[in-house]
Amino acid sequence: MTFDEQRFFKTVRRTLFSGRLTTAQVSGMTALIAGWRALTDIDDPRRLAYCLATAFHETGGRMQPVRETFAPSDRAAMLRLERAYAAGRLPQVRTPYWRLDAEGKSWFGRGLVQITHRRNYERLSAASGIDLVGDPGRAMELDAAVRILVIGMRDGLFSGVTLADAFGRGTADWIGARRIVNGRDRAALVAGYGQAFLAAIPGEGPGG
Repeated sequence: MTFDEQRFFKTVRRTLFSGRLTTAQVSGMTALIAGWRALTDIDDPRRLAYCLATAFHETGGRMQPVRETFAPSDRAAMLRLERAYAAGRLPQVRTPYWRLDAEGKSWFGRGLVQITHRRNYERLSAASGIDLVGDPGRAMELDAAVRILVIGMRDGLFSGVTLADAFGRGTADWIGARRIVNGRDRAALVAGYGQAFLAAIPGEGPGG
């Protein structure tokens, strides 16, 4: 897959970033593209585009690792989640995973794609080679967050669904691809982001 960075950033600046890109957004996308190249051996720009789309959606367009609720600190994230839980705005939550455990660690969402619960930190720690259990805050490091997203989506570690399931030979399930990370939540929206990223990759069009 050839890649013209100048054309790519010029295109996504217009189609996805309202005409303006920050240094952080560019560095985040650059790191994710480099991580994709290093961690995969499949030359399929649709899969890269959907990884970029997932990061775009999960980070609110920041393209940098974020804490759940986009909080500026761990403490703020835990407080926001606790308030939302107390107000009944998290009906799907049975066990408040953000509360400090016996080791003083919190397992709220962090990264370019939100990992929650200790068991998921353990799974991604083993797969990525990054000690996310000893220090869950490492998911906020850009290089670590890239490895987590690419490996997790490549190998189906978030839900059991892989990038290959959605984007195989003769297959392009942009809507169903959302199941890789989060069921059907905002599936059409993220599909649109993915097709916009794909259109920015030279030689590719929005249909995939």
